[in-house]
Amino acid sequence: MEVKTIQTNETIAEVSSLRAKVSDYNQLVKFRLTFLVVFSSVVTYLTASAGAINWFEVAMLALGGFLVTGASNGINQVIEKDFDKLMLRTANRPVATNRMSVTEASLLSMAMGISGVIIIATFLNPLCGWLALGALMSYAFVYTPLKRISPISVFVGAFPGAIPTMLGWVAFTGKIDMPAIILFGVQFFWQFPHFWSIAWILDDDYKRAGFKMLPSTPGRDKGTAFQTLTFSLALIPIGMVPYQYGVSGIISAVIAALGGLMLSYYSWKLFKSCEIADAKKLMFASFVYLPLVQLAYLFDKI
Repeated sequence: MEVKTIQTNETIAEVSSLRAKVSDYNQLVKFRLTFLVVFSSVVTYLTASAGAINWFEVAMLALGGFLVTGASNGINQVIEKDFDKLMLRTANRPVATNRMSVTEASLLSMAMGISGVIIIATFLNPLCGWLALGALMSYAFVYTPLKRISPISVFVGAFPGAIPTMLGWVAFTGKIDMPAIILFGVQFFWQFPHFWSIAWILDDDYKRAGFKMLPSTPGRDKGTAFQTLTFSLALIPIGMVPYQYGVSGIISAVIAALGGLMLSYYSWKLFKSCEIADAKKLMFASFVYLPLVQLAYLFDKI
């Protein structure tokens, strides 16, 4: 009886340890964020295909995109290990707490990054491979160190942040044409109200680590709010451009314009109040905007 009890306890401990390890890997790759990135790529591929879907390519795009994005997030946590310890929202990350060694996280991230780029380049096309590699390298080794140097890091980070959309289009068409650039532009401009609203909420935490994420020096002020409002307003016409180039129809153009108006409304409220509560409303609005608009482009095309 005692032997069975010991074996049961050992089994429970092993299961608990496995769950903890899976949880750590989930935090390392930022599963939910990575899933959203893959979503943008896949939805854009489907929009480009207009019904002529190669599901094997979709699977390879999703797998390769997940691996590359997960690698970017992993490398980011290795580089920022000592800074993550200083912030409340990141203090419990596996590398920051030494639950996962720098060597393990680095090797895993490198393996994911290399395999992801190879999958994309081999099963989609070489241009997609270069785009994936560029996104990985610029996010991990340009955007990440810039965060403690200058607020321009947000502008720099918006490029790899928007590449997934272009990647999805190029995966089907094999070329960077005007529609690819336009859809890239929509996601590029969206990132500013999205990220600055998050940075507004987390400004105190970012300052603990020396990160300069808001565009104005004081941080939560009218200057930052005005720039956020400016990019939100720009999304109204930019979101309608895909209709002008035949990427999608008039219904999606209207939805995109309404989405831009929604972001502009909440950005205006933030400009008037400069309150964290209004930054949270803008953040949630930005979470709604991108999948809503991208799905509108898709369904209006097919």
